[in-house]
Amino acid sequence: MGFSIKLAPGVRIRASSRGIRTSVGPRAARVHFGAGSTGISSGVGPVGFYTSLGGGRRGAPAANYQREMAAQQRQATQSQRTEEARSLAQAFLRILDLHRVEFPAASRPIAPEPSPPDRTVIYKHYERHALAGIGIFDRTKRTQAKQRATEWTEAEVQRQWTSLREQQAGWQRYFDGRWQQLCSNEPDVVLETLEEAFEDNEAASAAVGVTGDEVSLVVLVPAVDQVVPERMPTTTQAGNLSLPKLAQRDRADYYKAFVCGQVLVTVREAFAVAPGIAAARMAVLRQDGLDSYGRPRVSCLMATRLERGALTGVRWLEADAADIVNDANSELLLNQRPRTGELLPLKLETEPALAELINAVDLAELTAAT
Repeated sequence: MGFSIKLAPGVRIRASSRGIRTSVGPRAARVHFGAGSTGISSGVGPVGFYTSLGGGRRGAPAANYQREMAAQQRQATQSQRTEEARSLAQAFLRILDLHRVEFPAASRPIAPEPSPPDRTVIYKHYERHALAGIGIFDRTKRTQAKQRATEWTEAEVQRQWTSLREQQAGWQRYFDGRWQQLCSNEPDVVLETLEEAFEDNEAASAAVGVTGDEVSLVVLVPAVDQVVPERMPTTTQAGNLSLPKLAQRDRADYYKAFVCGQVLVTVREAFAVAPGIAAARMAVLRQDGLDSYGRPRVSCLMATRLERGALTGVRWLEADAADIVNDANSELLLNQRPRTGELLPLKLETEPALAELINAVDLAELTAAT
């Protein structure tokens, strides 16, 4: 049902159950707009044609374009989530693999073999001096001069080679002395060797003392927010990618794994480069910003003692860092929040020996290395 009203020549309004629709123009070129899609019609006599200008069901190309854009947006979002998941997975794997780094054991250093003297350069030098003032056609004198140059060259080569060998022997004596001092745990040599070894460590580390065959070490670790991601990549039951927020307990466990991993990688490197060291006493510090005077503020999260022999036979590729520290230590101080397992600072007022160890550290230099 509906009705049609002619307002003026060429202008007509039609009302129907679909709404109000207006037609403007002569029959040969009439524009229709309002309810439904906008279009244009033309016709002469009993035959007419109608063309949609977009909208409604006749706007399929626009609808297809919108669907394609939506599909591309969904694909871009999915790609971004996939990349984020890959990055998160790598961060968690890196935490779990920290302690699995291998360090070659140190061996007696050998002074490098010297390069032999350059006989050709030496001969040319003496030949130039021997032939000075002798004409190019005086073959006899030139032959004699070259013979002298050859003799001088042999003598100089022998002299330089003897000097190089003496230098090599001198370096070897120096290396042997240092090696002996290192193996006998001479404190200055051990500390200097460990300082050089720790220069490229991810976490700032320092050796602060040697007593007998035991070394005291300090490692500075970042806070949990700088290490453990907040979200863990996983999949739903339907197989879709998901990035749920990591539970507080799980996050604390990963941070403990990171801390223990830094302990083990530092101790393993110390044992590798200092063959006379049999035990390492370590304090793990966390940087907590600056105090009111601009000085670095740190807290101690863990203190432990590990012996070289206790690490023999450890299944490094299978065992977790926290389990290794728990099983191999001869001393361990931890303060964990019962509900979440979060590592809390140790109370140094009840641990004077640990406080003394930390006080021996140049905190400004250690924090500057991070």
